[in-house]
Amino acid sequence: MPLPDFLSNRLRLPLIGAPMFLASTPPLVTAQCRAGIIGAMPALNARSPAQLDGWLAQLTEELACAQPVNVAAPAPFAINQIVRRSNTRQEQDLALLVKHRVPIVITSVGAPGEVVDAVHGYGGLVLHDVVSVRHAHKAAEAGVDGLVAVCAGAGGHGGTLNPLAFVNEIRRFFNGILLLAGGITTGKDLLAARIMGADLGYVGTRFLATRECEVDPGYKQMLLAADADQIVNTALFSGLPANYLRHSITRCGLDPDNLPERPAQGATGGHNGHKLWKDIWAAGHGVGNIDDIPNVETLVRRLEHEYRQAAAGNLGW
Repeated sequence: MPLPDFLSNRLRLPLIGAPMFLASTPPLVTAQCRAGIIGAMPALNARSPAQLDGWLAQLTEELACAQPVNVAAPAPFAINQIVRRSNTRQEQDLALLVKHRVPIVITSVGAPGEVVDAVHGYGGLVLHDVVSVRHAHKAAEAGVDGLVAVCAGAGGHGGTLNPLAFVNEIRRFFNGILLLAGGITTGKDLLAARIMGADLGYVGTRFLATRECEVDPGYKQMLLAADADQIVNTALFSGLPANYLRHSITRCGLDPDNLPERPAQGATGGHNGHKLWKDIWAAGHGVGNIDDIPNVETLVRRLEHEYRQAAAGNLGW
């Protein structure tokens, strides 16, 4: 399925900056969109519906006036909407997405049906995170425009499936927009995702180590020092399997090689006063390819160069 014109005509690269809990905020999203890729953030990164309302107005206004880089206009932005029943802000936040006519809504952790109807009502797109073939079938049946195949190696809550197998299976029954998430950090990776059958890459961890990302500076330094062996997958902190930086776990007084399988009864995410996401830091398997902390435009320019060079056949074969 070809990408809609409002995407293909405004993208410098076939890429979305994945929405990262606490880490993706308007400065990062704006920089990504101005650089020619889709910037995204979770609705729940805003501390209240009122703050989300302000952020959406800010993003819409700033991108309408922004000077784009190497594209006809800044790329559209996306908002991640958690559709799990425990999200008590779900209805309020969805009403704000409709109010501001958010171009792309990324649903996750639940059934997307209500969001699909609301977003399609004003002409927006709905993408849905999936970690299994069964979930992909159910989301496709709900009428989403695209699927985000979250594979092994993705930072935070990710899947366990091999990307080659997962993309191929999804393409057997789904001809909508397909995104691939999990370990993408270079332009070569992005081209490989396209060759496999994905329309867009979905990159989170690499954008943590950018100047516009407002995470703890220590988080960025830990990313620079880590490699794939430093990623620990555990369900201990949230109840769902997720990938975290080993050293952020050890400083909480835990042995990453001898972790309990599940959180204690009543645990809310964290350990000994250290909070999940704030102190216990997520990262994907591609972390070993992060060697610097550039601004977003510099990083996207680098990714574009790598992508074009690989596409031209300069792979050194």
